[in-house]
Amino acid sequence: MKAIVMTGVGGPEVLVAQDVAVPHPGPGELVIRAEAIPVLFPETKLRSGEFPMPVETPVVFGFQAAGAVVEVGDGVDPALLGRRVTVATAGFGSYAEFVCAPAPSVIVIPDALSSEDAAAVLMDGSVALPLLATAALTGTETVLIEAAATGVGSALTQLAKEFGAARVIATAGGPEKSARALALGADEVIDHNAPDWPARLRETLDGTTLDVVFDSIGGGTARDLLAAMTPMRGRILSYGWLSGAPAHISTTDLLPHGLTLTACAGPAWLAEVSRSGAAALDRATTGTLTPRIDSVLPLDEAAKAHQLIEQRSPIGKIVLRP
Repeated sequence: MKAIVMTGVGGPEVLVAQDVAVPHPGPGELVIRAEAIPVLFPETKLRSGEFPMPVETPVVFGFQAAGAVVEVGDGVDPALLGRRVTVATAGFGSYAEFVCAPAPSVIVIPDALSSEDAAAVLMDGSVALPLLATAALTGTETVLIEAAATGVGSALTQLAKEFGAARVIATAGGPEKSARALALGADEVIDHNAPDWPARLRETLDGTTLDVVFDSIGGGTARDLLAAMTPMRGRILSYGWLSGAPAHISTTDLLPHGLTLTACAGPAWLAEVSRSGAAALDRATTGTLTPRIDSVLPLDEAAKAHQLIEQRSPIGKIVLRP
């Protein structure tokens, strides 16, 4: 079969199309014929070496895929054969025509949802839903959603008011993404490409304060937001670091105003994300969460997909089609 092999750590060019053996499932596993493979931002960090790979290279790359079940291993319900499902691998193996994955990761795709839309919405929705549950919004809060035009941020922006946000302020990179964030439901958008964007945020707040920050940028700007947050109620949910580093915030920064920071990471958090996948697909089916696809590329253009993501050019998910 054709697959994309990560030949080593480096730039997008380390992702190479090769012919490899078709996988077969072990106990508790199944194999799907892939129809749609989402290209995820964390995958670019693994490929570049910023995040550690769980196995040595060379290895077939990729986290997630959607397609039809063609083979099941011992202990796996044979009724899944022929069903369209999404799967999550152990961190490698999904950029391929056939994908082997643990059966507990399977989510059956509703009939009304395409495989491409399921692949596009799965990670964004399954992360956004537990973030919103953790925020525990009450209907009165002003929230800030960083990187609101794409990825998890786009799902948060679509769902925030349903979950209790009274006012949604978003950040996005450039005019086109700012317009997309407004279309998704933001009340105001600030261009986070501007180095002084936290100061512009304070102007936008005009004397009011932020109750909740969904922080996907991290780095030094996170500390700059603290002065704009509501004393005693302000809370930051840290779930990403597009800047290249987690939020540079210490307990000393939070204590003076009674603020909190919740690290949305670790095994327990990832288990909650996994449990939210079915709800994300259901919402995509009913229309309360719209999949956002920037482009669908052939499998052998995986390197191009990574390059586009690192340039921050897509507005929506890039999906690979074997």
